[in-house]
Amino acid sequence: MKILVLGSGAGGGFPQWNCNCPNCSGLRAGSIQACARTQSSLAVSDGSADWLLVNASPDLRAQLQISPVFQPGRAVRDTAIAAVLLVDAQVDHSTGLMTLREHTGRLPVYCTPSVHSDLTSGYPLLSVLEHYCGIDWHPVDAVGGVPFSIPEMPSIEIIAIPLPSEAPPYSPRRHKPAPDDTIGVGFLDRESGRRLFYAPGLGDWTTPVLAEAERADCILLDGTLWENDELVARGASDKTGQEMGHLSQNGAGGIVERLVQFKGRKILIHINNTNPILDENSPERKRLTEVGIEVAFDGMEIEL
Repeated sequence: MKILVLGSGAGGGFPQWNCNCPNCSGLRAGSIQACARTQSSLAVSDGSADWLLVNASPDLRAQLQISPVFQPGRAVRDTAIAAVLLVDAQVDHSTGLMTLREHTGRLPVYCTPSVHSDLTSGYPLLSVLEHYCGIDWHPVDAVGGVPFSIPEMPSIEIIAIPLPSEAPPYSPRRHKPAPDDTIGVGFLDRESGRRLFYAPGLGDWTTPVLAEAERADCILLDGTLWENDELVARGASDKTGQEMGHLSQNGAGGIVERLVQFKGRKILIHINNTNPILDENSPERKRLTEVGIEVAFDGMEIEL
């Protein structure tokens, strides 16, 4: 199984276009050691020419441009994207679907019923795409935990794990999310037995989340904020991480404290522009290095 990190940043990317926090202004001025990041998205393959796109960020066109594997050139109009899997209906994980409107066939989209509802009503991307390439929706059963695979990659088993998080602002379930509004995704390579767990949004630790993380050989986990009040403290927002559905890394019960307990390779992804771990010389980044936690970057390649 091959994994390509297309985007490792949170919503807005890094630097965010309208942000002058120490990280964004420091990157622009060259006063900190850091690298720019686009918005969170993955691609997964079984080693063939076909890839499953996991989330479609607003930066998708730029991400595809620098990834030659997505253009095998078998025809005048071609792509290696076999299907798209969405973990939620948030803007930063779904807007890139519009980039795929010129797909030569109906685009297979895998998502939960709650996500499908939001993307055909409050933010009707899927409805709009019916006027272009068309969408073949494949419902994902997160509540029942039913494994599935896509036809082009039968050797990779996929399972959805419900995550405590938050529904989008345009959802009728805002502040009262359904169990399948946000999912983490487990991938099993049936041939090698190796596992990946991807959860870019995580509001709390649950028994299913802990179980999936425990058996994973590689964990790509929510790295949005270092502190729960980070955005408030930097004057960037009046919302805490918990209110947005994200656990902070620091503190008791945080991401770092839990991650160090797992045996697999541990990587933070979906990193907000305000997070001090983006500064490669920061004390926070040093702490992660000391406990064996990596920070994802655009173009990162993982093979399991």
